[in-house]
Amino acid sequence: MTDLRARALAALADQTIELPSWAFGNSGTRFKVFGQPGVARDPFEKLEDAAQVHRYTGVAPRVSLHIPWDRVDDYAKLAAHAADLGVQIGAINSNLFQDDEYRLGSLTSADKAVRDRAIAHHAECVDVMRATGSTDLKLWLPDGTNYAGQDDLRARQDRLADSLQQVYALLDPGHRLLIEYKFYEPYFYAMDIPDWGTSLVHCLALGEQAQVVLDTGHHAPGTNIEFIVMQLLRVGRLGAFDFNSRYYGDDDLIVGSADPFQLFRIMNEIVEAGALTGAGVNFMLDQCHNIEPKIPGQIRSVMNVQEATAKALLVDRDALHAAQTSGDVLAAHGALTDAFSTDVRPLLAELRESRGLDADPYGAYARSGNQERIAGERVGGRQAGWGA
Repeated sequence: MTDLRARALAALADQTIELPSWAFGNSGTRFKVFGQPGVARDPFEKLEDAAQVHRYTGVAPRVSLHIPWDRVDDYAKLAAHAADLGVQIGAINSNLFQDDEYRLGSLTSADKAVRDRAIAHHAECVDVMRATGSTDLKLWLPDGTNYAGQDDLRARQDRLADSLQQVYALLDPGHRLLIEYKFYEPYFYAMDIPDWGTSLVHCLALGEQAQVVLDTGHHAPGTNIEFIVMQLLRVGRLGAFDFNSRYYGDDDLIVGSADPFQLFRIMNEIVEAGALTGAGVNFMLDQCHNIEPKIPGQIRSVMNVQEATAKALLVDRDALHAAQTSGDVLAAHGALTDAFSTDVRPLLAELRESRGLDADPYGAYARSGNQERIAGERVGGRQAGWGA
């Protein structure tokens, strides 16, 4: 057990989790966007808030940008600001869901001019990558149809394949195109990339620089997400992993809040495959904090991922594999549930203190006074939020 614990500490010390810039803006539901005091007003302040999460957790050194929400005049200046704060720019996310022209589709539109516009947007995103040092272009396709017969499903796939080839051709060596899927919303009859299989098919057609993004909130209820994780790792095509939690739909709640055992099972497959670090999988939070404060919400999410990871690292794999080989169903299941039941908070406290961090990042941030400071200083201007 001592050796297992030591290996777990070493692996946890190497773990990193990327933060989304949009988590630090105002968000809400279809009915209301809620404003909060001290919310970031521009991408520079978003980076400052993300840096607070990294300061107290020590494992969140990258920040994803969303274009055009994070559009600035000087991206080199933005990247330098990130570096001054001790973080760096991560993936660049494109936006195909807020322009009126995309009502009937963007990369899948029957109108070539609309498709060209969507492709040109990705050219802008690649330019942002070059200016900031980012290596990942992340594409969530919101295209789909609401009614049977609304459009030709196969023709939309053909148009999508052609559009993706053009986007892929924009990449530099060392860049990746990460393609996300979602089984419903904003369209309800047929999404054009509704599942991991469709995303994988397009990635395989594009080439080695194209990989699948898995978002834990983008599946039908009851889906065995850890199976999908295993399969994509097995074929070397899991490029990124978006953490959040859900009860009914794409709820974007704090990861692990709805089903911590599911989060543990997912992390178990990642650890089993040796993909926690060094396998090219970018682990990221993708959450919108509607009613909770932004920085503490991200800190809590990071801590939850760390706890699930620690438990997965403490699985007695020798005992697990022996039980699996012998067909001992209960012993095999018990090897997992024993690890899941372990209180790993003392282990993580030891890790943090060994790195000069407070054992309790959430409490340390609450005591820092930063939340009160930014509420008092960030007066005037326009707070960031949906569409900003």
